Amino acid sequence: MLECRDLIFHYDRFEPGETPDFSFSFRLAPGECLSVAGPSGAGKSTLLGLLAGFLEPASGSLTWHGQDLLARPPWERGITTVFQEHNLFDQLPVWLNVGLGLAPDMRLTREQRARVQAGLAEVGLAGLHDRLPAELSGGQRQRVALLRALLRASPILLLDEPFSGLDEVTRSGLWDLVRRQKAAGAAVLLVSHDRDDIEALADRCARLDSGRLDSGRLRVDASAQARGS
Repeated sequence: MLECRDLIFHYDRFEPGETPDFSFSFRLAPGECLSVAGPSGAGKSTLLGLLAGFLEPASGSLTWHGQDLLARPPWERGITTVFQEHNLFDQLPVWLNVGLGLAPDMRLTREQRARVQAGLAEVGLAGLHDRLPAELSGGQRQRVALLRALLRASPILLLDEPFSGLDEVTRSGLWDLVRRQKAAGAAVLLVSHDRDDIEALADRCARLDSGRLDSGRLRVDASAQARGS
């Protein structure tokens, strides 16, 4: 169980109209997907940054199966994040960008290389393994980033609008990959405003409101939220 209790963060510098104070509380079980939505500036990026370890909270707790995650650096938290910006390495070809999810030292075994090639074929990128990120479209780069995250098979997966800019067929295939991660026991937090993404993946939904997230209080049925959005 991923449990976030009263995780507090404050921005010292902010523009008029922005929310400086944030408080997050939720529980997320293995094999479950919680979708989070909210207007610009509500705290979605702040939440992801705190969970991944890129921001340090003022107070609160974050645990996975009772183990304190706040005491661990980002690379020891068992969390993989797919950001909107893709975060690919410009100088590395597609297959190595994906392979980093399996071998951070880039020394892939034959079996790992085969997994990368199979994954690229599954997301519609067969034949593009030697291209650089700059030679891909935005949607193709997003598929590379998502595939890398899914091959890493971390117990906790954070997705920030991961299917934006993708066509319906490609999105459907990537939904299947995320469902497999859930079936294998991954806890998935999905930041998305897209009703199709929410209906396809979310078990519960929550909405950020003025820097506050409490999924226990805001819990609703995913399909009901999607219909009302």
